[in-house]
Amino acid sequence: MRCMAQVAMVMNLDKCIGCHTCSVTCKQTWTNRTGTEYAWFNNVETRPGQGYPRGHEDQDTWKGGWRLDARGRLVPRSGGRARRLARLFANPELPALKDYYEPWTYDYETLIAAPLGNDLPTARPRSLIDGRPTAVTWGPNWDDDLGGGPEQLAADPVLKKMNEQVRLEYEQAFMFHLPRICEHCLNPSCVAVCPSGALYKRIEDGIVLVDQDRCRGWRMCVSGCPYKKVYFNHATGKAEKCTFCYPRIEAGEPTVCAETCVGRLRYLGVLLYDADKVGEAASVPDDKDLYAAQLDCFLDPYDPEVVRAAEESGIPHDWITAARRSPVRQLITTYRIALPLHPEYRTLPMVWYVPPLSPVVEALTRDGHDGEHPAALFGAIDALRIPVQYLAGLLTAGDPAPVEAALCRLAAMRAHMRRINLGEERDPSIARGVGMEEHDLEAMYRLLALAKYEERYVVPTTYVAGGGDADAPAGCGLDPGGGHALYDPETFHAPPAPAATAPGGMSLRGRVNLLNWNGRGRPRGLFPERPARKGAAG
Repeated sequence: MRCMAQVAMVMNLDKCIGCHTCSVTCKQTWTNRTGTEYAWFNNVETRPGQGYPRGHEDQDTWKGGWRLDARGRLVPRSGGRARRLARLFANPELPALKDYYEPWTYDYETLIAAPLGNDLPTARPRSLIDGRPTAVTWGPNWDDDLGGGPEQLAADPVLKKMNEQVRLEYEQAFMFHLPRICEHCLNPSCVAVCPSGALYKRIEDGIVLVDQDRCRGWRMCVSGCPYKKVYFNHATGKAEKCTFCYPRIEAGEPTVCAETCVGRLRYLGVLLYDADKVGEAASVPDDKDLYAAQLDCFLDPYDPEVVRAAEESGIPHDWITAARRSPVRQLITTYRIALPLHPEYRTLPMVWYVPPLSPVVEALTRDGHDGEHPAALFGAIDALRIPVQYLAGLLTAGDPAPVEAALCRLAAMRAHMRRINLGEERDPSIARGVGMEEHDLEAMYRLLALAKYEERYVVPTTYVAGGGDADAPAGCGLDPGGGHALYDPETFHAPPAPAATAPGGMSLRGRVNLLNWNGRGRPRGLFPERPARKGAAG
């Protein structure tokens, strides 16, 4: 057993309203500069739809993720080293800007500076890439206004795999929102296909990052990622991707998208897993077995052997404690209502989703039934307005059984809590019908509906794996002093910078910390003191 820790995320799709607050805050934090105008590390898609970039789930076209060769070995879908080397300078399996969208702004200067006249001035769209006039034809969530249209019906890669009945029911059936970020996979294909070794998975928390110094802009990682969450910065010539807000994670804070989520649908926590099982799990012959195989990789933080293995691997005790309190572990392994996105890519993703159930209640109520009655709810799962087959195509490689089980547990939770809230007699058979106990349903309800900030985000501060001084503080990576976080959590004052010497030999000791300045006057030490000239009086 080789125990490792992974910071993971779960999103409850039942609560996503498609407000895009997460996308905007992520954009302002990470991709608000030249070269990343088109890049959205976090985006919210309307499903069914083509997604962003268009058709990114069609791996026959984009060759992302892994596949099994004739001998059952796991190889990148983009090909072996020889094939990738041959395409090093010309990679046709790469989304173009039209597959993402051409970012635009508006000619606001025309509105401000237009001369007085009878005609109203118009702010025409201009490209953010070259500044020329452009036509707005696509966007990162263009499907939001087109959900239900025949154009989207024909182009959705998941719908193409559905049977004819599901496709015919689509027009009157369903729509839901799907937030997406980098999956920070256990078996990341982007890391495997990078020729320069710039992409790497951090040992301490499992976050996948790009070493900007080593990146040479080959863009093989863009092709290799099946979720198309690696982007090419055309200004710097480097690859960029979601960083899982690692400076915040190191400081024990949630990601920006989770912090600002209006619907409180995101959960962050630590999972312990056996790294020796990852390759075996990703290599199971049947795609439908990948979900169960990945579940087998996760370890029980209460098991003494697991705790011993974690300590031997250098995982500190507070991370083990965090794994026990992790809401992600409860949703994934305890209640088993969270499912991975496209496990058939064999990357073993670590951003999981609770499938949406709300439309089934609305459908039952519309037909005159009691939308919360357990018998009606369980009977309607197979006739869910969002077809189970479509959800299975997204979350379980086409296997409907885990999706139905998760939806039945969610329905049982609703029915059980309704009886409690109305003062009716409890019915233990509701919980037993889904293989759970009454206290499990109540705990699951608290986590999904009532959990406070500290219950939804259980993120321990960073640590350095592999030994070292156990009493030394774990540096943040952006800390000048190597402290626990960027700022003192009590006073929000930056720690004093270490003494240094400026060019010319002037000492920087005693320089003012502007975070502590009250803004009045010129503080002492704002500028280096000039050395006294030779022969000057005094």
